[in-house]
Amino acid sequence: MAPEDNPHDPHDPPDLHDPPPSYEAAISSSFLHGDTHITDDGRVDIDPNSRLFRTLSKLVPSSHEKWHAKPVPRYTPCQGRLNIVIQVVGSRGDVQPFVALGNELQKDGHRVRLATHDAFAKFVVDSGLEFYPIGGDPAELMAYMVKNPGLIPSMNSLRAGDIQKKRKMVAEMLDGCWRSCLDADPISQAPFVADAIIANPPSFAHIHCAQALGIPLHLMFTMPWTSTRMFSHPLANLKSSTDHATANFVSFSIVEWMTWQGLGDVINDWRKTIDLEPVPLTEGPCLAETLQIPFTYCWSPSLVPKPADWPEYIDVCGFFFRDPPQYTPPKDLDDFLRRGPPPVYIGFGSIVIDNPGEMTRLIVEAVRSTGTRAIISKGWSGLGDESDSSDDILYLGDCPHEWLFQRVSAVVHHGGAGTTACGLRYGRPTVIVPFFGDQPFWGEMIAASRAGPMPIPHQSLNSSNLAEAIRFCLRHETFAEAKNIALKMQYESGVSAAARSFYANLPMSNLFCDILPDRPAVWEYRRKGKTVKLSGVAAQILVNYYKVDKNKLKLHESKEIVIENRRWDPITATTSATISTFSGMTQSAAGILVRPAMVHRASSSNPKLSRASTSKAGPSTDSSSIASSSKGSSVKDNTQPTAEHAQPHHQETSDGDHASLLSHGSGSDPKRPNLAASMALASASGVGGFFKSFGKGFFIDMPLAFAEGARAMPKLYGDEAADYGRVKDWKSGFLASGKSLTLGIGEGFADLLVKPYEGVKKDGPVGALTGLGKGFLGFSAKTSSAAMGVVAYPSLGIYKSIRHAVRGNTRKAIAQARSDEAIYVLTKPGAQPDLDVNAIVRKLDALLA
Repeated sequence: MAPEDNPHDPHDPPDLHDPPPSYEAAISSSFLHGDTHITDDGRVDIDPNSRLFRTLSKLVPSSHEKWHAKPVPRYTPCQGRLNIVIQVVGSRGDVQPFVALGNELQKDGHRVRLATHDAFAKFVVDSGLEFYPIGGDPAELMAYMVKNPGLIPSMNSLRAGDIQKKRKMVAEMLDGCWRSCLDADPISQAPFVADAIIANPPSFAHIHCAQALGIPLHLMFTMPWTSTRMFSHPLANLKSSTDHATANFVSFSIVEWMTWQGLGDVINDWRKTIDLEPVPLTEGPCLAETLQIPFTYCWSPSLVPKPADWPEYIDVCGFFFRDPPQYTPPKDLDDFLRRGPPPVYIGFGSIVIDNPGEMTRLIVEAVRSTGTRAIISKGWSGLGDESDSSDDILYLGDCPHEWLFQRVSAVVHHGGAGTTACGLRYGRPTVIVPFFGDQPFWGEMIAASRAGPMPIPHQSLNSSNLAEAIRFCLRHETFAEAKNIALKMQYESGVSAAARSFYANLPMSNLFCDILPDRPAVWEYRRKGKTVKLSGVAAQILVNYYKVDKNKLKLHESKEIVIENRRWDPITATTSATISTFSGMTQSAAGILVRPAMVHRASSSNPKLSRASTSKAGPSTDSSSIASSSKGSSVKDNTQPTAEHAQPHHQETSDGDHASLLSHGSGSDPKRPNLAASMALASASGVGGFFKSFGKGFFIDMPLAFAEGARAMPKLYGDEAADYGRVKDWKSGFLASGKSLTLGIGEGFADLLVKPYEGVKKDGPVGALTGLGKGFLGFSAKTSSAAMGVVAYPSLGIYKSIRHAVRGNTRKAIAQARSDEAIYVLTKPGAQPDLDVNAIVRKLDALLA
């Protein structure tokens, strides 16, 4: 019986103050916390007695500790106009919420670009947003995730080479995300440089793009990705533990560690191409939390409230809904809806199922056993066939859920956040058949809210349990609970709340121009001991009127991102650096023989490498050859490196691209001497890498690791470690060395007297012994750190100065792209009639007076 046929009126207003369901209660009997050791759905089993768990649990802050973060103002209006790039990896259900967000940001005057897979180009452009293709095949990605729904790949996937395919796809998307920050619009060719980034975590490139550009980043997602004591990571299975809060918290770190183990090397190889140093192994997994990146979760707080231990820069804003599209149903759909009671909707969207025929048979059998009617969405798997439609079942192609879900009695789907939100928005009881990712999480939330039954993992789905789940949804009580949630959600505005969250976390004081305050600052001009922040337009005008020397402009970073290699003690720090050094030396030594062989093999498989590849991979930095190979770049000036070629391929050649070394010949038809030279060059690169790893490891990394580890030792017994400032160049390196020597030795000797005295005051004679131990430990740690720091910090500073000088392609590309955008804005038809040049000049003079 359809809900509308129930004699009792289910539309009585619910109590809006009812507390949301308890997550812990919901998961107590679910497969998220099953007793199995290794589950079929590829999730991560976590044993609280394991060594890794015990190690990570030591880093969990106590429940009474507060986050050491500056409070964020709850709302700061954004008066300026920004170029915002939104980077999204996933299915259409992942992309659609960000389309709604992009439209909201457009209303505030921002230029918004949505960077995602090529398959969604029309969808994004039709929504009124700029689109940028980042590569990656979402259908292939979905098929992989169905076969490997968690983080542990199956043996079948390993045999089929799926892991390597996914890693290549990730590398392609990383590069695409970087280009989305700098390249011109593919349609209008209007230059674009990002002033801020919004991204979902699976896009992976976000933090690194923001670091290279020096711009703010804001993450947004549909599933929990931040450590909390309230519940475990949705991809984790926790074994029994006496301390559930700690186990929950640690589960997030472990899942992040598993992810980084699979993709960390891909990310670090890509970071080299944009002139960033590799992220240390220990820092990569939880980078977003360490850097306190602002996070907005786009789900309804009526379902999952914000955990109490999440800091101010994390918000739960509600689901993101776009404006319902205009839609006229085809005749067969309209006729089907009119000739009977509301049907059940069944569909799995962009999920790619191995055997769609068997799934169709199962669904039809379940529907007919319940005596209901159904609309079956064919989706990416191609369920059923439109020719097989009958009086009780209609097979349907693409149709907006916002329109359709208002006209059905219940929904059965995979549990994507967007589809789940849409069903709840219209008060529809929901059955979730999860395949991977956050889908089990949403299934649990639906069950906890009593708006549907417990989720049915797709491996366990059969006609019997699906029919039982549909009957559960058609109960009056289930329908009433779904309507209750829908009414609560009417009072939420997830998209506008997310926009406010984004604005509240922007570095407003450092973001905008000092002369044209409605434009973002992209340059710094220093004179007379003062620094003026300039937008691209203001700087270009001042250069044109000879008020500013272009060579005196420096790129402005509105949000500096610093990734530090945190140390805990000198032993583990030095051991880690030593292992890393010898690992690099070993790999380079192997490359002396392996790389020439790879070049030879590449030449055999591809004997007709084009001259175009020469301009990419060759050692020459001639700007004309770089510009001539540019394709779709926002940079047109052949005298400067282009934005597309911000990646210095001629400086860093990955092991997977040795074919490019063949292009060092003089023509497109490689001769034997060219091949021999390429093989010799490949071998020489291995020799160079060996000595580079040796030199950097023994003269910089290991001394620095010991100095930093010893400096951090007082933290182990509750003291603060001295801060010598960040080493950016040779000047700051020598400054840190001086501080290390004077403060380290001075504080070390002081500890011999101060710590025993503090111990006596606190605990008497026993405290004196404890203080004496702390004093000797502090003395040895601080003086040894000071001694090693005399060598380590200057060496690090000199290394960074040299690296900054020789690896500047990315900075040049950013600078050129910024200039191109300003020139375009000033020269396009009807440009900037409101700009008062004289006022701009006078304002600069006033700021420098």
